[in-house]
Amino acid sequence: METEMKSVDNLVDNEETYEHAVDILKSGGLVAFPTETVYGLGAIATDEQAVKKIFEAKGRPADNPLIVHIGNQSEVGKYAAEVPEVAERLMKAFWPGPLTLVMEMKPGVIANTVTAGMHTLAIRMPDHPVALALLQKLQLPVAAPSANRSGKPSPTEAEHVYHDLFGKIPLILDGGATGIGVESTVLDVTVTPPVILRPGGISKEQLEELIGTVQLAAKPEDQATTPRAPGMKYTHYAPEAPLFVIEPDAAKLESALKSIHQQGKRVAIIGPDELHTTNADWYFSTGAMHNHEAMAANLYKAIRQCDATEADMILAIETDLSGIGAAVMNRLDKASNGKRFS
Repeated sequence: METEMKSVDNLVDNEETYEHAVDILKSGGLVAFPTETVYGLGAIATDEQAVKKIFEAKGRPADNPLIVHIGNQSEVGKYAAEVPEVAERLMKAFWPGPLTLVMEMKPGVIANTVTAGMHTLAIRMPDHPVALALLQKLQLPVAAPSANRSGKPSPTEAEHVYHDLFGKIPLILDGGATGIGVESTVLDVTVTPPVILRPGGISKEQLEELIGTVQLAAKPEDQATTPRAPGMKYTHYAPEAPLFVIEPDAAKLESALKSIHQQGKRVAIIGPDELHTTNADWYFSTGAMHNHEAMAANLYKAIRQCDATEADMILAIETDLSGIGAAVMNRLDKASNGKRFS
């Protein structure tokens, strides 16, 4: 399959490009497109066979559910059996935006492959001009996980998608680098209090300021069960070399580098500007130390940059859990499979 990448620039007329993307989707094909979080790989969510192509292209486990994207808030009632009052308040405050809501699903509408056979549906309205233009022209729900090979870092640039899925999908809409850089927050509103199944672009603090107490989901203990949301069960975001999380301490970082180099190994570091060290074989900065937004925006790109080196291992410097820092550390925990350098 030939993979075409088309730039979607706000300064030019993109009508023909959007029509091409809509035609591909309506004929059961896949289209990668930018959102404010990461690039998504979309198929029409009511088309069982089209959705299966997402899993095939990504190599994604079939029991890992997908998020449904819509172009207008008014469409929620078409797919959710019930829209709780708390969901209405959240949609008014955060949609379009990086918040996915898990609600009871209206039966017989969305393809079973989207929900992995569960009775709940994860749905959001993205805040990106390209995603919204595509969805509003299509006027159909689009199931879209991140547009990468399953388990690898999510794509924040069209080139990342091209690298991972060349020859597997027909079209990539290039809308430039994404803004937030980590996936949406997934919030289950079928329970009281609501539960964050995956931290993301909207923080726990932001949610609680609006609706009161919000809980964090415990890590799934039973690996045989179907996860309630993407990103809960499987190892994700992993680079080629083993990644270890290390605390933000310059002395401990230098000690770690000395130990690794004594073993004859090369190391890449992902960390803030303030801890940059020339003793690292490669150092990829994620911005200022306490700028969680910059760290989120640059994290996946930095992990991919590590993959382009010949590093034997990667050290990722941790941050605190305030704001979007919780999402950053969730992704590093997944990328490292819980490994810490000590």
